[in-house]
Amino acid sequence: MISRAGCRTRWSSPPRSSRVSTDPSIPFRAEAHALDAADPLAALRDAFVGAETSLVYFDGNSLGRPPRVTAERLGDFVTAEWGGRLIRGWDEAWMELPFRIGDRIGRSVLGAAAGQTIIADSTTVLLYKLLRAALAERSAADPERVEIVVARDDFPTDRYLVEGIAAERGARVVWIEVDTARGVDADRLRAAVGPHTAVVLLSHVSYRSGYLADAATLTRITHDAGALVLWDLCHSAGSVPVDLDAWGVDLAVGCTYKYLNGGPGSPAFAYVAERHHATLTQPIQGWMGAADVFAMGPEYRPAAGMRRFLSGTPPVLAMLAMQDTLDLIEDAGITAIREKSVALTEFALRVSDGILSPLGVTLASPRDSGERGGHVTLSHPAMRSVTARLWASDVIPDYRDPDGLRIGLAPLSTSFAEVLTGLGAVADAVRAEH
Repeated sequence: MISRAGCRTRWSSPPRSSRVSTDPSIPFRAEAHALDAADPLAALRDAFVGAETSLVYFDGNSLGRPPRVTAERLGDFVTAEWGGRLIRGWDEAWMELPFRIGDRIGRSVLGAAAGQTIIADSTTVLLYKLLRAALAERSAADPERVEIVVARDDFPTDRYLVEGIAAERGARVVWIEVDTARGVDADRLRAAVGPHTAVVLLSHVSYRSGYLADAATLTRITHDAGALVLWDLCHSAGSVPVDLDAWGVDLAVGCTYKYLNGGPGSPAFAYVAERHHATLTQPIQGWMGAADVFAMGPEYRPAAGMRRFLSGTPPVLAMLAMQDTLDLIEDAGITAIREKSVALTEFALRVSDGILSPLGVTLASPRDSGERGGHVTLSHPAMRSVTARLWASDVIPDYRDPDGLRIGLAPLSTSFAEVLTGLGAVADAVRAEH
């Protein structure tokens, strides 16, 4: 494992003149080699299944590679805990897993003090719970607050949930129009909120463009309008530093199968600031969120603290894998992870400028690294067909309308040489489509 001290290396790029060549592959190969040699997190790549193969994986922001030790963890659980302890496991450990792992995520990834984060349901279900609870609380305090604010280009689930909850509760949706190559900024949010706003749903990193929102400023603008803010952290948790407590965030939800490598369909996390525990009533009242879980009482009484935001039986098996990546994040530190993430995306942009721009490929993400998360989107009219060609040759990005090839670079498992190989394949595929 790598020490924290080893993670303090600052990334530096070669002088711009070294990147200019009539044959761009030669200096980029040298640069990739130099960056990998200087990478303080390079050894962590070997911790992931498949990193030793020639496959290029540009989709770690959709589904992360599994850590090698996860297979052993899952096997041990089946034979020793599940097989050995059977139902005793609930009393001995499993009932507390949503809180124990939630607190680890809060501490390592979210900037959240203990007792405010849980692992529970899918991202969709948790967003529904917290969004509906926030709307109900604000509307009860002020019946004029009946508006939910959301960006027109947010992830479909977020938008669909807002529309459904608004219809269910008789609320109104206020849409923020955004540039699809960017996201919500302070001016756009100020224009959308007002005395009728109940809750604002925002994405920390835009799923399409990778735009990194100024969470502290947008949270403050929301509060100045008297509303609550709910942050979607799906594309930032584990890749971009988050500081929910310091930012004054009310609520947040994020998935665990991207940069936390929890596996396909692994359960999401929910953050609720402690000041809201007693006032928010979540709408899916299940037995696991009751004050006395095993009383089996005739009526529902919500538990204190974060337990009240649980509904059904915790998905124990599905919570196991993410712990191995949390080990790596805690060892490396989120600051070093962000530094490598920026270095990876900066390198990807230099390579794109050198070998893809001459082919008509344009950038559909912010160029400023301070406004960009862990992925970049490249645009070209042939990108849908290009994506199919790449998948057939074991280069795995994903496609997003309109005409976008999304390059997701997971700092713990992606090398600079892999970035160069993959973007070279993109160039070949674009040429083949001409």
